[in-house]
This record gives sequence, structure tokens and C-alpha cells, in this order.
Amino acid sequence: MKNYCRFGAEFPIRFDFLDTIDGENLSLQVHPLTEYIKSHFGMTYTQDESYYILDCKDDGGVYLGLKEGIDKNQMLTDLKCAQEGRVSFDAEKYVNKFHAKKHDHFLIPAGTIPCSSKNCMVLEISATPYIFTFKLWNWDRLVLDGLPRPIHIEDGEKNIQWNRTTSWVKDNLVNHVEVIHDGDDYLEERTGLHELEFIETRRFTSNHQTDHGFNMLNLVEGQTALVESPKNEFEPYTVHYAETFAVPAKVKEYTIRPLNDETIKVIKAYVRN
Repeated sequence: MKNYCRFGAEFPIRFDFLDTIDGENLSLQVHPLTEYIKSHFGMTYTQDESYYILDCKDDGGVYLGLKEGIDKNQMLTDLKCAQEGRVSFDAEKYVNKFHAKKHDHFLIPAGTIPCSSKNCMVLEISATPYIFTFKLWNWDRLVLDGLPRPIHIEDGEKNIQWNRTTSWVKDNLVNHVEVIHDGDDYLEERTGLHELEFIETRRFTSNHQTDHGFNMLNLVEGQTALVESPKNEFEPYTVHYAETFAVPAKVKEYTIRPLNDETIKVIKAYVRN
């Protein structure tokens, strides 16, 4: 009920995959601030998101936030020249690139520039107004008429938070993990999201029991796990690696445990109170 009062018929959390293994970088982009998406598009919340790394090759990484001391006006000029096809935009001159490894979690509140590099398998955990993404650079990719792909620099520059530079990003957005419970029964870690975002994420290792209301989950390590209700509120079911599943708020308690003699990890997202 609390989620319905806040979001109406909108489903507020989305899990999806961004697969660039043996592919190319995703577009460099930024999402609108809450006040911008409300004033320009009538939406009451924006696309805060995060990249949870399911897997990546040695050269996989995430572009996130701006470097210290960059020239804002020069960056915008370079983006516009690149869009006209006159130069290639030097992203690493302006944007941080962080090496990525399995189970890293990069948090991306709206207004922060992100981009997954090639050779990453990302579980993107985000809010759902997905059509409002302002593209800034598409890595010299062209459309059929030979021109650069359309982008949204004018909207983007009004939403980029220019103070989210290297030190702030490291302190707030890269692997911001807090241990909640560490015992013989299970390990629970808070992996985000940032305080600017309304989604909470927790990572559980081994079997666990939970009652955080409506939950979206994904099995991020282990081959199979069994989801059960101690009060028999639903029939037990099996989930497999990288599968997303949901547990409604009316289920007050449920457990997740490995089916085989293996360690499992589950990432869970829910709307903060």
C-alpha cells in the first residue's frame, strides 16, 4: 500500500541486463534530476540506477562521474564537435573510468554520468521511467545516413552534476558496502543505493530469511536456490543463476537456501520507507 500511495500504478523497480561481453561501450549518458523530469516531462520520480557486475573480462570497467579540475565549457564544446563528426570525443580526458570485477556495485544517482565499458555483464538495478535518458556520446557510432547517432547534449548539460568528481564518486558511489549481519547463518551487506536514491539494495550470502515488504531479487552467485515460505504462503520454487524473481509485500517471511552444497549470493532491492 505504501508503494501504491507513492507511485500509483507505476512499478518502481527494474532489473535488467546490459551485456557488452565481446561488444562495445554503452553510450555515455546522464539521467534527469527529479525537478527536471517533473517540470519538463510530468514525472514525479526519475531514473536513479546502479550497475551490479555479474561478470566481466580483465579489461571491463565502468565510466562514472567527472575527473577533478576539468573545464566544463571545453567538455561541452568537445561533445558538440564530436556530434557534428568533426572530432572523436576523448571520454577519458573528462570522465573517470574504474576497473570492474565480479560483485562490484557502482551507484548512479541521477545527474551522475555513467557508462558501462565493453566486456561487462551488468545487472542494472534502477527506477523505471526508462525513456528519459540523455545521451552525450556514442563512441563514433553512426546511423544509416552516415551521421552520428542522435544525442541530447542540451538536456544533458542542464542535468550533469559538475561537482560529482573523482573523490566524491570514490567516497559515495563505488563499492559502498556496509555489513549488516555477519554470523554462522548468513552474511547480509548493504550495497547501496546512494542516499539520493529511493531504492535500497542488500546482498545476502548463504541461506537467509527476510521480511522487507515487496522485494525484487536476483541470484548473483550459485547455480540454484530454493525459495520457500515458512508459513506456506506460496508453493516453494527454484531459481537459477542470474534469474530475477519477485516476492510481494503480503508475504511476510520467506527463506532462500542453496539446493546444492554451494555458496549462494542474492541481491535484493526494495523501496526505502
